[in-house]
Amino acid sequence: MTRMVHCAYLDKEAEGLDRSPWPGELGKKVMENISKEAWAKWMTHQTMLINENRLNPMDKAHRAYLAGQMEKFLFGGELDDVAGFKPE
Repeated sequence: MTRMVHCAYLDKEAEGLDRSPWPGELGKKVMENISKEAWAKWMTHQTMLINENRLNPMDKAHRAYLAGQMEKFLFGGELDDVAGFKPE
């Protein structure tokens, strides 16, 4: 049976994630409040952040930066501009 959540990002009932995508309290918060659809949108944005800002996910400081951006993206907050990205 599909697990449903009230997605904080989409502000509607939607299919929840199958497992926590991130460790710790932030991962628990995401698991309980974010849908698969919203997570996919974050993954696209995260890929852009990594590529345009030349981040290394193995670097502890870069992971901490991505965690902060993820929380802002999914739960509200002012995101950093993506260097080199120009929306159409």
